[in-house]
Amino acid sequence: MNSPHFRSAPKQTGTSRRQFLKAVPLTGLVLYVGVAGIGHAADEPQKYGGDAMPNGLQDSPKTFVSIAPNGLVSIVVHRSEMGQGVRTSLPKIVADELEADWKRVRVVQAPGDEAKYGNQDTDGSRSTRQWFDPLRRCGASARTMLEQAAANKWGVPLDQVQAKNHEVIHKASGRRLGYGALALAAARLDVPGRETLKLKDPSQFRYIGKTDTYLTDGAGIVTGAAQYGIDTRLPGMLYAVIARPPVLGGKVKSFDAAEALKVPGVLKVFALDGTPPPSEFQPIGGIVVVGKDTWAAIKGRSLLKIIWDDGAHASYDSTAFRAEIEAAVLKPGKEVRNAGDVQAALQNAVKKVEANYYVPHYAHASMEPPAATARISAGKCDIWAPTQSPQAARDRVAKRLNLASEKVTVNVTLLGGAFGRKSKADFVVEAALVSQAMEGQPVKLTWTREDDLHHDYFHTVTAQHIEAGFDASGKVTAWLHRTAEPSIISIFAPDPKQLSGFELGLGLVGLPYAIPNIRIENPEATAHARIGWLRSVNNIQHVFASQSFIAELALSQGKDHRDYLLEMLGPDRLIDPLKVGDGWNHGESPERYPINTGRLRRVVERATREANWGRKMPAGQGLGLAAHYSFVTYVAAVIEVTVNPKGDITIPRIDVAVDCGPQVNPDRIRSQIEGACIMGLSQAVLSEITFKNGRVQQDNFHQFEVARMNLAPKKIAVHIMPSGYDVPLGGVGEPGVPVVAPALMNAIYAAVGRRIRQLPLRDQLSAPV
Repeated sequence: MNSPHFRSAPKQTGTSRRQFLKAVPLTGLVLYVGVAGIGHAADEPQKYGGDAMPNGLQDSPKTFVSIAPNGLVSIVVHRSEMGQGVRTSLPKIVADELEADWKRVRVVQAPGDEAKYGNQDTDGSRSTRQWFDPLRRCGASARTMLEQAAANKWGVPLDQVQAKNHEVIHKASGRRLGYGALALAAARLDVPGRETLKLKDPSQFRYIGKTDTYLTDGAGIVTGAAQYGIDTRLPGMLYAVIARPPVLGGKVKSFDAAEALKVPGVLKVFALDGTPPPSEFQPIGGIVVVGKDTWAAIKGRSLLKIIWDDGAHASYDSTAFRAEIEAAVLKPGKEVRNAGDVQAALQNAVKKVEANYYVPHYAHASMEPPAATARISAGKCDIWAPTQSPQAARDRVAKRLNLASEKVTVNVTLLGGAFGRKSKADFVVEAALVSQAMEGQPVKLTWTREDDLHHDYFHTVTAQHIEAGFDASGKVTAWLHRTAEPSIISIFAPDPKQLSGFELGLGLVGLPYAIPNIRIENPEATAHARIGWLRSVNNIQHVFASQSFIAELALSQGKDHRDYLLEMLGPDRLIDPLKVGDGWNHGESPERYPINTGRLRRVVERATREANWGRKMPAGQGLGLAAHYSFVTYVAAVIEVTVNPKGDITIPRIDVAVDCGPQVNPDRIRSQIEGACIMGLSQAVLSEITFKNGRVQQDNFHQFEVARMNLAPKKIAVHIMPSGYDVPLGGVGEPGVPVVAPALMNAIYAAVGRRIRQLPLRDQLSAPV
């Protein structure tokens, strides 16, 4: 690819794999191996799997290995690096089965190309879990071909040779040949069939599951040499910003650019047509200012005189909307799960408890705001962008520019955070359109922090109502749960006003507790802003409510929260997600990934044991617990909190137990959970997006606050549960977030007896009871 930051894998042609392998030596890359990977429909409304998304194996090339004559192994990574370590973890899988020397491995970033690489969306905590087996086969195929080439050269049976640390050894004579010396001959061999491959026994792994492999991008990140999307520089590049409609569905009525054009360095001002809702990933329009540098463009934008037509959502007020959805959940809504007879059980209950919960809009607010660079030349468009979904970017740019997709190249840079925002391609399309308007000159489009907060795809706002009834022994016999929240589907189609199947599967319908009567309802809620997926998506609000409520149930019975939670889980068992109304199951097979209450129980036991649960706490200090299953991983957190007389909190320690099945890169698992704790604390304590007159009220981090040092825990202890390979891998990037807010609020109650049912916490503890 034509990127200033990454070197590319060889371009694939229409030839067969066998023909290509024979031709590869002419390119200077002398071994090329494709991997049978996992395919997903590129249907964006089904981003997280959806009701109709296929989940089957496809035998088409997805990621590639090449070996140069000097023995350098290049491994193509087709997912995006945003701090989660995917550019280390995925190559480690290949290198381990390949028996490559990690010091002689080069990582190559793939451009966006679904025909070559399959699904490249880096979201849903699925990169490692869905590519572990295919990438192992990729490495094993290359290793087998090298071994066969050596056996042929020495005239010995294949079983007498063995690949070890970048060379093949003849066990009887001790003869050995390096990978570079064998690659040419290996390239002429047939790729072995999947059924013939001999994968390593896990006891032989050198890199998988180990902690002594350096992070591919680590040195560049800590020295400042790493290149993110916002760092892109091209010869003759121009710079642009956009004044976008401040209200969803708004448009420009008129504008005056006279003062903006007087700013030194401002070159052009023009209107950009937007796509009315549902706008999906297309730009929402506005006025573009192009300059010789970003500062000139920003200054020019500030002097624009624009009259907006705010449209249908001009009256959106988040305070009034909160009252609307809180009223909605007090009335019956659409049934989305029904087991037993909840109404009868509630009527016959010895005791009843009910509570209401509220979670606001959140913004992604990644440290690197959206930015993209585009250049159009000779009928082709080249993009450089920090995108989680290069295929979506390629497809949307091609559609908007009326180009064939093969005429668009999306070069994926490092991402300075993303959390789901950068899988939406609107900012990439904007850059391409501006370059087109500037006659193909390279243009870098930058979003300021204010742009980022005002025009995000926001996490949905939610109101929930839960009721429970008890029998004479104190067991829960009925659970009624209603939630009203605008749907992500509203950006793809006319607003459905109710949740889609995958949203319902995010911590709502899959309630794993042994309760005989469960009813879950979904009243309507209208979307007045662009709604998108944010790290852990709807799990955030659903788990905050359910895990806070279980703590309240335990209190109502005078029982220890942990003991009551484990009692509610009931006996260890496997739950078929389909039988509890979850037809999505995080995009995974319900047979391979049932809900395992025993695994959930064990993370609760581990986290509470590590936190010394049950110890006597001084006044103003408390422990809080929450546990959840999401993205096919089991997580429990215990938070220790101290609340001072002024209502300020400090967090001495968080213990998190994680059962994600087998681990490829334990260090990155720990770092992902640590980061999830910080993000979860931001949401629980500080962060909130509000609207008035259809406009976001927060401009920057002084208003949309995120956790700082004073809120950061003194210690985050991550306890990874041991696992064999008899269970499949789970996700890691997202499952740590949902348990943080309820664990913290449960800890605050234990410390000072104040029950917090609305987020963020902010000043609630200093307010009168």
